Amino acid sequence: MRWHLRGLWGNADFLKLWLGRTISNMGNGITGIALPLTAVLVLSATPAQMGIISALGGIAVLLFGLLAGAWVDRLRHRPVMIITDIGRALAISSIPVAALLGILHIEQVYIVAALAGILSVFFNTADATYLPGLVQSTELVEGNSKLGISDALAEMVGPAAAGALVQIFSAPFAILVDAFSFLFSALFIGQIHKPEPEPVVIKRESSVWHESVEGLVFLLKHPLLRAIAGSAGLFNFTGMFIGTLYTLYIVRILGLSPTLLGLLVATGGLSALVGALLARSVIQRIGPGMTIGGGLFVYGLVGLLIPLASGSVPVVATLLFTSQLVGDAAISMYFIAELSLRQSLVPHHVLGRVNASMQLLSGGMAPLGALLAGIIAENIGVRFTLLIGISGVIGAGLWLLLSPVRKIRRLDTQPAETA
Repeated sequence: MRWHLRGLWGNADFLKLWLGRTISNMGNGITGIALPLTAVLVLSATPAQMGIISALGGIAVLLFGLLAGAWVDRLRHRPVMIITDIGRALAISSIPVAALLGILHIEQVYIVAALAGILSVFFNTADATYLPGLVQSTELVEGNSKLGISDALAEMVGPAAAGALVQIFSAPFAILVDAFSFLFSALFIGQIHKPEPEPVVIKRESSVWHESVEGLVFLLKHPLLRAIAGSAGLFNFTGMFIGTLYTLYIVRILGLSPTLLGLLVATGGLSALVGALLARSVIQRIGPGMTIGGGLFVYGLVGLLIPLASGSVPVVATLLFTSQLVGDAAISMYFIAELSLRQSLVPHHVLGRVNASMQLLSGGMAPLGALLAGIIAENIGVRFTLLIGISGVIGAGLWLLLSPVRKIRRLDTQPAETA
């Protein structure tokens, strides 16, 4: 009896992209827990230092975001993804090597965070631009949903494994798994057979800077993309209050173990998996606009349970697990719907620049949020700082629900003309 895989599961090239993404994200999930724990447990980092670590990755978006978009649109995307994967593997692996030699300092963590952030800017820009050339336009939501499943699986396995690895081998050595995951990602992406078309060069005499600005202008002139970017900027700015302080809050303020921290994040991965599985039907039922706005709003609303968590360990754990279960499903649908809508609205030859501009306007706010989170937390406390951040995320959701984005009922198959 012969089995036939349905949809993109039967597309060998997409499956290689999916496997590479899954393995790499599992490693990222480990480092996402292990790197902050290295700073907190091994190097005794302060809230301000945690803010610097979180900010450095985001600063890369500010410095290289637009440049990455122009270069990605000039080059084939797959080689960019492979090279940046290898570069990130080398950067990340320096942490356990330094720990083994007994020379690990907080300054090295800063440098690695910055290098990994720069390489990730180029990888993420190429990654978000690569899918429309790999699958049919009618398969974008399916493709992004399946990649969302990859992200969710990685979020389940990576952090759960991280907690155990940290307790068994210590935080710095758990990071070594991430270095190998980047190499596996590069290997799978390198095995994709479908050839990429030659990059479309509209104006060969244009400078990289001029082409970079074209993507930003296109985004700002488009009312839907402009609203999404504004909301994403607020989301990333205030959301970094949570990302920067969550590990410190769980371990130091609430007194929970690294293992429980890993299980919390893994539970969020399970929830994100459910969200990714449901995203396609939800988008078809209520439209991508309401999925984007409603998903972000719900994520912020249930996030209030995090700073409100207090009392006995069972009570605190129940509130935190509830926040992860509901919130991560909602935000998973948000990301899938937002990326699919963006890919359908933007012509492919300018998509890299528009994606980079979106990174700049949204992710570029992250370092400011991270630095401010550390400063505020040292003055008014971690719990109240988290409350401020979550209130901002709720506001980002309302921004979309009150904008024209909520009225979009289907994905536009005819991209707008280049501005």
